[in-house]
Amino acid sequence: MKRKEKKKMGAGSIIFMALVYLFLYMPVFVIILFSFNKNNTNMVFDGFTLKWYLEVFQGDSLLKNFWLSIELALVSMVISVVLGTLATIGLYRYEFKLKKFINGLLYVPIVIPELVIGLASLASFSKMGMTMGFATMVFAHVTFCLPFVIITLRSRIANFDSSIEEAAMDLGANQWHTLKRVTIPMLTPGIISGALLSITLSIDDVIISYFVSGAGDITFPIKVYGMVRGKITTNVYVISTLMIVGIVVIYLLAGALGRFISKRREIRDIRKIDAQ
Repeated sequence: MKRKEKKKMGAGSIIFMALVYLFLYMPVFVIILFSFNKNNTNMVFDGFTLKWYLEVFQGDSLLKNFWLSIELALVSMVISVVLGTLATIGLYRYEFKLKKFINGLLYVPIVIPELVIGLASLASFSKMGMTMGFATMVFAHVTFCLPFVIITLRSRIANFDSSIEEAAMDLGANQWHTLKRVTIPMLTPGIISGALLSITLSIDDVIISYFVSGAGDITFPIKVYGMVRGKITTNVYVISTLMIVGIVVIYLLAGALGRFISKRREIRDIRKIDAQ
């Protein structure tokens, strides 16, 4: 069968695609540009300077809010990934009466507005007598990040060949070693995707964090949202730029890690075949 050749893009398609990408990334470029603005409050670009970057690293209060957001995102991500991975494997392996109902419940936090989740979280924590702070923020963030992690992993495990697990157990591996040596490595790309999605959702959240945060636990998005009512300083653009760079680096490292794991698995499989 003759292989179908790919058509080359015309000039019109290239221009259209360029305009789409320009529309998507123009706000990002504007933020990066204004992070070097000489004027601290004026929305007119007055020239380049690194003054505000130096000021941020010398102890700007916004940096504290930024690191709180990062810490919150990382803690929420770890909990969401661990619980999400275990839940996904359990829903995949076992059959029980309420399985379809539980699968349906996964979509509830996704379709419910964040305002409702924030109010519900606030009411629940208040009813339990919990003091609003970092712990309540972690619980709330895990609540809305967990379904996204599970759904991401489900798309990965749907193509999983269960006969590989059965073969491992036939060769003497117990359930723990099968999970560690077979299941988890196969789910690694999905775990990485779920972790990155969880971090992004947590860092970006404003509404839910606003309801469950304590007096001294103000995340970077909440701080910026509050500054919009008054004036936005150049330091906001600086930290936003640092956040963009950090996220890009994380995605690049995650992609490199995924390729490394896949390559390592291929090499290991080839060695096993040669050994036989």
